[in-house]
Amino acid sequence: MKRLAFVTIGVAALALGACGGNNEDAVNNAELNQPDTEQLSDLANQAAADAAANAAAAQSAINEAVVEQNAAVENVTNPIDADEQNVSGM
Repeated sequence: MKRLAFVTIGVAALALGACGGNNEDAVNNAELNQPDTEQLSDLANQAAADAAANAAAAQSAINEAVVEQNAAVENVTNPIDADEQNVSGM
């Protein structure tokens, strides 16, 4: 049992010792995978332009709906007073 405990502690110590060093390859890969500031700026500008276009399209759709609704309200004809008073047919 003591031998198993020593082997387990030894393997754990070796495994932890291997993880402790500075891994320059991982650091360099992380730096290489980062986008350039110019690329980020272009993406941000494109996103802003898309948002503005979507907002303009939404506003246009709202304006068209308001125009249609106003046209429907204006198209209603009100009867004249003489027609309202003519109820003899009922």
